[in-house]
Amino acid sequence: MLLLVALLTNACSAQTPENPAVWESPLRQDHGLVGRIWDSRPQRFVTPGELLDSLREARFLLLGEKHDNADHHRLQLAVLESLISTGALSGVAFEMIDASRAGKLKGIAGREFADAGALKSWLEWDDDWNWEFYSPLLLAALAADLPLAVANIDEGAIMEIYQGDGPALLENVYDAEAMGKFHADIDESHCGLLPESQFPAMVRVQQSRDLAMARAMVALAGDAGPALLIAGNYHARQDLGVPNYLLALEPGLRREQIISLSFVEVQPDETVPVTYLERFGGIAEHDYLWFTPAVEEQDYCAQLR
Repeated sequence: MLLLVALLTNACSAQTPENPAVWESPLRQDHGLVGRIWDSRPQRFVTPGELLDSLREARFLLLGEKHDNADHHRLQLAVLESLISTGALSGVAFEMIDASRAGKLKGIAGREFADAGALKSWLEWDDDWNWEFYSPLLLAALAADLPLAVANIDEGAIMEIYQGDGPALLENVYDAEAMGKFHADIDESHCGLLPESQFPAMVRVQQSRDLAMARAMVALAGDAGPALLIAGNYHARQDLGVPNYLLALEPGLRREQIISLSFVEVQPDETVPVTYLERFGGIAEHDYLWFTPAVEEQDYCAQLR
């Protein structure tokens, strides 16, 4: 068991996940949806206690996020601590730790770290991911002696994919209509500035990441409770993300055994929860939405043009 000197968290103190007393994200804190949880299946709001009861029953649990929103990570931690307090977790996989660091993650067992900085150095943490956001999640999982897994491909694999090589993907997970949707989303997310010739490689990278995340979750799965993934909201999508690879990897698995919880920023003057949900192929992108304030008002596309 990992000994974290002076860093043990209060992971076992939480009973149900709750909103923070003070939001860190500054925009639209008084929005009517902030802090509320929407269940997309019966289409109703639920309490944190009801949410926790549902999450505990999952075989696979995906916690989506907007990477730069501190409140999303605070709520992820609240959910993680709550699940730990009830003994309902089989392990945690992180999008933020790629395959090149698998040996480092495995080598944590039995080591002592004087502080969080020492742990960061040991993991050779990628500073593209804000350590202040993710270290509390890692520390809580380690303090609870939970199995951990890397859940992302490394830069070498990404380069192989762009060069037309790379590991094979599973067959028949998506049809032509879904591929068209992926291409459209890639185009939109890059503000229409990416040449169409790059779409196939970009989608293949996304799908390779989703497959790696699914494999990490399957490897963690057990009887103690759900295997949990910390990842971006798109990866956590039921209709177009990791859950589809989970279904392909685990014969007999039902979609109801996979739960996707998205932490999502509220939009100005948009107070109807269902308008925050895309639905592709008749499947809602997330099972639950937990609404938070927004980080900033920024037109990313305007900056690129």
